[in-house]
Amino acid sequence: MSSQIFKSPLPYLALILAHLIWGANFVVAKVTLQEFPPMSLAFLRFAFASLLLAPFFFSETRKIKIDKKDLPKLIAIGVFITVLNITFFFEGIKRTTAIDASVLTLIIPMLSVLLGWWFLKEKVYLVNLLGIVLGLLGALTITGLPQILTGTVSPSALLGNVLVILASISWVIGVTISKKILSKYPSLVVTAIAFMVGTIAIFIPASLEYFQNPGWINQVTMLGILGLTFMTLLSSISAYFLFEWGLAKTSVTIADLFQYIEPMMATTLAVLILGESISSQFLVGAGLIAVGAFLGTLAKEAHHRHYKAHRV
Repeated sequence: MSSQIFKSPLPYLALILAHLIWGANFVVAKVTLQEFPPMSLAFLRFAFASLLLAPFFFSETRKIKIDKKDLPKLIAIGVFITVLNITFFFEGIKRTTAIDASVLTLIIPMLSVLLGWWFLKEKVYLVNLLGIVLGLLGALTITGLPQILTGTVSPSALLGNVLVILASISWVIGVTISKKILSKYPSLVVTAIAFMVGTIAIFIPASLEYFQNPGWINQVTMLGILGLTFMTLLSSISAYFLFEWGLAKTSVTIADLFQYIEPMMATTLAVLILGESISSQFLVGAGLIAVGAFLGTLAKEAHHRHYKAHRV
């Protein structure tokens, strides 16, 4: 792989940059949520992203017509990977640390393999099951299982970690539903529809937030605007295109090797910017998840080909 990097470095740089952006997004989201109500932030993010993706979406749909019988599945994908995923994520990261949240999302590929085994009847090896068990033990460790057993758990942090895990589960369910759809439609079309579904579905709760506290808009600073811009232009759109381009020029296996950049980036920024600390319990849990993610997806390249194609 090293020789290929020197011969053609741009695809690898694109993949690295995409994961750096997604890693930074954990800290950016936590900071931005200090100024925006969660549903309002989600609505604005999806609305702006939908507008920016609209030209590409209409260009693609001129080539491929969307079958009406596929609309329920496309809408369901949007509900899981945008509405539920982002709702759980925003509510979760408000209550937990960016460090914990970033590492907990590494259970996504393991959950993807597990659901593929249960619902899509895909082949799973014993090493995959071992990795999934280790990863889930790591997730329980970070979530707060030791504190639960000793009675010293923080209810807010526990709820935040559970919500982040629910966000990951929602994501994997949406991607599992999209597996067959992606063989029929380009991932950009599926992603654009998901953004539109998110915009429509979250409009009402975002409106309720405004009616309950209309003054929040006046409290948004330039920092909040920059955070929204980052999540819309970089995390939702630019990183998506960078990842897809890099994936097309390399392979799924190589592209997925860079996924561990995200928690490293998030941890570094969380320590430097947010002043978060790293505990020994976190290191144990993170180690279990890292090993579990590797073993859980070993020899499963064909399965998780698209599990990151819809990152939002």
